[in-house]
Amino acid sequence: MSVIPADVQSAAGVEKAAEPPSCLRPPIFMIGRDSRGNWVAQEKSGARGGLFVDRAGALKFVKFETVDVPHAVVWVNAILELNTSATSAKTSEESIADSVQRERRAA
Repeated sequence: MSVIPADVQSAAGVEKAAEPPSCLRPPIFMIGRDSRGNWVAQEKSGARGGLFVDRAGALKFVKFETVDVPHAVVWVNAILELNTSATSAKTSEESIADSVQRERRAA
């Protein structure tokens, strides 16, 4: 039976509980269609993205940008417009919520 000193145990526990810095977390990309039927891929923060002719092109772009990190893609069923402004007043989630509300009013 091995005995681990208390100070080593607490240090090990702290390392396990610490969350990795944001630079180590994979970017989250959203993929969906805009109001014109184009495929849109955009990072959740809005820093990267583009318009694509087909779904495969959008997915290829995301895979290249994320180096095939699993769980880095969110498929959006609502209208997803590409945000090209550097400083957006709304977050991506708010934009999606607005799109859903517009669809509900139209229906």
